[in-house]
Amino acid sequence: MTSAKSYDVIIVGAGSMGMSAGYHLAKRGVRTLLIDSFDPPHREGSHHGEPRLIRHAYGGHAVYTDMAVRAHQLWNELELQTERQLLIQSGVLNITDPALYSLNERTPKAAKRGFLTEWLNADEIQKRWKGIQLPDHFEAMYEPAAGYLRSEACIEAYKALALRHGAELLTYSTVSRITAQQDSVVVHTRDADYYGAKLILTAGAWFGTLAPFITLPIRAVRKVVGWFETSGSDFQPGRFPGFTLHTKEGIYYGFPDISGAGLKIGRHDTGTEWKPGDPVSPFGSLAEDEEDLRSALLRYMPGAAGRLVQGAVCKYELTPDEDFIIDRHPQYSHILVAGGFSGHGFKFSSVVGKICSQFALDEAPQLDVRPFALSRFTQQAVSAPNLS
Repeated sequence: MTSAKSYDVIIVGAGSMGMSAGYHLAKRGVRTLLIDSFDPPHREGSHHGEPRLIRHAYGGHAVYTDMAVRAHQLWNELELQTERQLLIQSGVLNITDPALYSLNERTPKAAKRGFLTEWLNADEIQKRWKGIQLPDHFEAMYEPAAGYLRSEACIEAYKALALRHGAELLTYSTVSRITAQQDSVVVHTRDADYYGAKLILTAGAWFGTLAPFITLPIRAVRKVVGWFETSGSDFQPGRFPGFTLHTKEGIYYGFPDISGAGLKIGRHDTGTEWKPGDPVSPFGSLAEDEEDLRSALLRYMPGAAGRLVQGAVCKYELTPDEDFIIDRHPQYSHILVAGGFSGHGFKFSSVVGKICSQFALDEAPQLDVRPFALSRFTQQAVSAPNLS
């Protein structure tokens, strides 16, 4: 076993949230170690299969809208620092059957923070975006300032900057256990032990492997997305927005046909449970993998229901109420837990990483994260689901 090294902060899980936190700490001169079981960006978590939506008119707790605004600013800052385009302002069209799901509460939250929304009926939607076909009673909230993020490029950008500022990254290293005192932690791996004054746990769908040191109400779920061949130019970037789709058949989200890859679509409200460490069935191993996605396209976007170009599998980490967990460990105040991002968290990873760094530096976060306290689960609170 190699000799032990000591750090100010150790981060377990170097995906979207962890890598962002590592950057924010390292740029302030904090001796930071990131540990990951793979080499991010990779296909074993929740961040692969570009892109990811970023929206501002959010449902649920008001803090989500505040976080979305700040996250957008931080993504823009990251673009300037890396000279890479990471955020594409395509607009996002949130389509709904109002008899099933209302978006009305979102408009005033966004307007209060300077983001305008536009309400459209089915006829107006179909005139503006020729590829969409809707029942007459459907409506949509359009967010022109919203868009999508290039997820893997975002992680690569944070990774490069974190390393440039002196952070260390330990890849292909699985944490076997964690031990802690009230003022220190030890992260044990197969090859070495690593000592830290503070610890941030951002293990995503792999949180189950950290029990019993921390046991969270997080369910890991296998999710699929598919890219489908489109006809004509109606679904091309610049002509077609990112979208969400709330219907009686399910809740879907998707993106334009970027660079000929096909229109990407995923379903938010289904999936099969997965136990960390078990094999993940590849796309197509279940009949519904393609059928669920294709049926939605045939009904609502038939011009995008062509040949399946490719499919992919990723993982959600679902809390019972689909809200995040950002809180200190129940027994150790110098350990922060950030997880349960429930399929709608990537857009926030820029600001969640910033919040994690503030906790580690004993600074009060600028945003109110009390809605993400672990203690809420003692009340078994359940709210309406959010959507990526």
